[in-house]
Amino acid sequence: MDEPEAVRSARAKGADLGCTTISEATASLLSVLAATLGADTVVEVGTGTGISAAALLAGMDEDGILTSIDVEAENQRVARELLTALGYDHVRTRLIAGRPIEVLSRMTDAAYDIAFINADAAEYPAILHQAQRLLRPGGMVIFSGVQPTGEGGRDPETVAINDIVATVRDADHWLPMLLPVGSGVLAAVLRT
Repeated sequence: MDEPEAVRSARAKGADLGCTTISEATASLLSVLAATLGADTVVEVGTGTGISAAALLAGMDEDGILTSIDVEAENQRVARELLTALGYDHVRTRLIAGRPIEVLSRMTDAAYDIAFINADAAEYPAILHQAQRLLRPGGMVIFSGVQPTGEGGRDPETVAINDIVATVRDADHWLPMLLPVGSGVLAAVLRT
């Protein structure tokens, strides 16, 4: 499927801003997972230029609310432009500029259907801990960029990715799947 011009423009702006955007395949996966779960409330860490937010909103319930956190206010400005161009009402999104762990720690327990994470991989273990608290039973955490790329697996990002993969694989309260989509996707359902 061809992406709308607004999404292609957001990809180009992402390259200019130095932020990594999700692949078309990952965007499609997010839409399908949000629709499958009947997602009404989603929290996203790593707004980027709004491509993942648009994909999640496309699969969410009509009145669903997406909360997106990013440390870069400029990224969120571009994301807002994309979401507006795609026709999403501003009341369906909350864009919060700030450090993810600080923002997540102030959010409501068991209130979210999906937590999508596309941020600094070194923070993934701490974010996984927060996501477990934020998700309702049966909710899903989704990490993007889980294909290790570091030398010998010793760099902080690869160590963090390996840590979350092992954590969700070994914990009884997670039902995980690792998918070779885009830069790698780890999704796990929080068991009841």
